Amino acid sequence: MIFIGGVQPRTVVLSDRLESCPYCGHVAARRQRIDHYISLFFIPLIPVKRGIPHMACGHCKNVVGGGAGGSQRTGSGGYKGCGHCGSPVEEEYVYCPYCGKRV
Repeated sequence: MIFIGGVQPRTVVLSDRLESCPYCGHVAARRQRIDHYISLFFIPLIPVKRGIPHMACGHCKNVVGGGAGGSQRTGSGGYKGCGHCGSPVEEEYVYCPYCGKRV
């Protein structure tokens, strides 16, 4: 018999109220945190670690505060917004990887 398990992150939304993002200015940011659970067959069972609350913007994908997860981008250091589509782009990029236009 084979068991598939491990520790997986799970995003918990702390507030459904949208707030203004300090980076892009859109009202698309929510307060959330990333908790880690022991899972069995990809079902979270036992909470292992409670994450630090932060604010994540749904428009520019920046994360404000502590607790930025692995795939999320933090707003501090190395990123700027594309002037055409508003996507976060690394500072050394000349062209936006999302829309293809010159930054």
